[in-house]
Amino acid sequence: MARKAPEWTNMTNLASATFGGTVDFATDEWFGEAARLLLPGEPIFNDEFTEFGKWMDGWESRRKRVAGHDWCIIKLGLPGRIRGVKVDTAFFTGNQAPRFSLQGAWLPQEPEALTQLGRAWTKDRLGSAAGADEMARAASLGSEQWEEVVGTTPLRPGYEDGRCHYFDIISDRKYTHLRLNMFPDGGIARLKVHGIVERSWDGVPHDAEIDLLSVENGGVEVACSNHHYGEPKNMIKPGRGINMGDGWETARKTDRPTVLEIGPDGLVKAPGSDWAILRLGVIGEVKRLVVDTNHFKGNFPESILVEACLSPDALDSDFADGGERMRWRPLLPRHKAGSSREHVFDLGKGEIENLGPISHVKLSMMPDGGVMRLRAFGTRAPSSRL
Repeated sequence: MARKAPEWTNMTNLASATFGGTVDFATDEWFGEAARLLLPGEPIFNDEFTEFGKWMDGWESRRKRVAGHDWCIIKLGLPGRIRGVKVDTAFFTGNQAPRFSLQGAWLPQEPEALTQLGRAWTKDRLGSAAGADEMARAASLGSEQWEEVVGTTPLRPGYEDGRCHYFDIISDRKYTHLRLNMFPDGGIARLKVHGIVERSWDGVPHDAEIDLLSVENGGVEVACSNHHYGEPKNMIKPGRGINMGDGWETARKTDRPTVLEIGPDGLVKAPGSDWAILRLGVIGEVKRLVVDTNHFKGNFPESILVEACLSPDALDSDFADGGERMRWRPLLPRHKAGSSREHVFDLGKGEIENLGPISHVKLSMMPDGGVMRLRAFGTRAPSSRL
């Protein structure tokens, strides 16, 4: 029986293809391509067969009939410090890898051999194995000597009650690349590597405008009142979202009035609100705010309010109650929201308040609904590390 999902599964998945994670080498991908390990969605099972055999939603190598074992090299989409690893063998019920291990390295200057391999692995690899030249290039990396992240461990077959394997990682080491080993062959559906983004600011001027909230810059979800249909952490992902499920959406307020009324300010008299608190990747000053309701056409909030505070020493747990003890100040006063569009508010036009350096933002939706993305463009404050 698998253990309950740990708290760290709410942290950023550093390896996700959503954030640019890639497989840059694999010894064998006969039944399933290794790149599928990094897909964000849940594994699926269907009746599809290819010319190479049963299609599987994950990485599956052929039955090994030569010396060695199968392994692949993964480039993290977001370099960082790992707090936990999840290995999912879903639907691999007689063909899962019996054992696996995980190794890692910090390679801020990527070796040329790995760059060349990465180019080759942008092509369809189903039904193939690495050639002699590719094997030699991969061997030159010496990845078998990389630091151990998870030691050799048995894997359960991918039945529902045991498919998920969780591994706590207690280390402050940083990683850019991983080596996933299967002993000796078989399949794994998904690999998720949760942790803290380690963004390098070398060469980035302090006055450069960046999205202070972006997950790519270290932004994280801290707390929320409701996440019935979608997580607040989705709001700081790249892009404008693929569908409603790729944003933050709450349940409808059950205590909403029988008949809604408009107040003297032209806004609906809301029975309450839903809120989400996000921590910036770095302390900064917001120059432009973007609230995007893309895809939310019948369920966008009636209005929105954005507040901010400067609490760099606060623990994430301090915000579980909505941050009642924090000194919140309005960044964007309550404002009417619209269907499936970007709402842009510019400091230079007086549309948001000049609050100076902040560390956290709190988005409130009146009374409920969904927001796809929240952007806080601005500049880093001196000594801005959170």
